[in-house]
Amino acid sequence: MNFGELEFNIEKILKEKGISKNQVCKHLDIPRSNFNRYCKNDFQRLDAGLICKLCYYLNIELGDLITYRRPEE
Repeated sequence: MNFGELEFNIEKILKEKGISKNQVCKHLDIPRSNFNRYCKNDFQRLDAGLICKLCYYLNIELGDLITYRRPEE
């Protein structure tokens, strides 16, 4: 059964704030390859530490970062 999916809004937020992926990776000590997977919504598991870092660094709430998409019925 399909219960929906989570979608990261990272690229949209970075564009709105004028922040590059390189800046984020450098300041938060995140491997670029891992960060790119989140940006492309190509992840298997969520890293709570990374999510907290992103919310703090970007000064956003969890709901701004991640959107839950219900399955189309």
